[in-house]
Amino acid sequence: MTWSPGPPAGRTAMSEQPDSSTGATPAAATGPRGRSRARLLLVLATVVLALDLATKLVVVATLSDREPLRLLGGALYLTEARNTGAAFSFAEGATVVFSLIALAVVVVIVRSARRMYSTAWAVTLGLVLGGALGNLIDRVFRDPGFLQGGVVDFISVFDPYGRVFPIFNIADSAIVCGGVLGVLLAFRGIEFDGSRSSDRPDAVTG
Repeated sequence: MTWSPGPPAGRTAMSEQPDSSTGATPAAATGPRGRSRARLLLVLATVVLALDLATKLVVVATLSDREPLRLLGGALYLTEARNTGAAFSFAEGATVVFSLIALAVVVVIVRSARRMYSTAWAVTLGLVLGGALGNLIDRVFRDPGFLQGGVVDFISVFDPYGRVFPIFNIADSAIVCGGVLGVLLAFRGIEFDGSRSSDRPDAVTG
């Protein structure tokens, strides 16, 4: 099959004819939809980061060396703990490894922002980016040293010492929420440009 250079003058190419069901040309249906959502991604990441840093500063200033603060009849406790592992105190002791992973995640998300046309994906990656930066800043600047700092955790559910559920922070919550949203979007086949993978002309159909 050869590629035709184009239709005769005065005619419309078949490939450019509007889809009767959507009113859009195939190129428009499979290309970026609307304007870039990179700004939404970065704004949400900034909000998450600011909230995470602010709460950690307050916790370190007011809850260090104090008994856990009991709230909601014991359903929630606020306390200060340091985590050298991943989110929710997973794999403590691998601080440097998780610091490098967080740095890689930040770089990948920032690079992906240029082609972000999906609002849902912008929210998803904005949550993950803000959370990753929040915990990464702790690992870089807090004791005992560069890339080995303990992340400040302070939210405990049902138990003040994290025996029922690991103590966590705002950054952890944002990362987990973003991860869950990302899985749902991937399961539904939604791409960064807002289209669905099943709508692409090269998608395999059964």
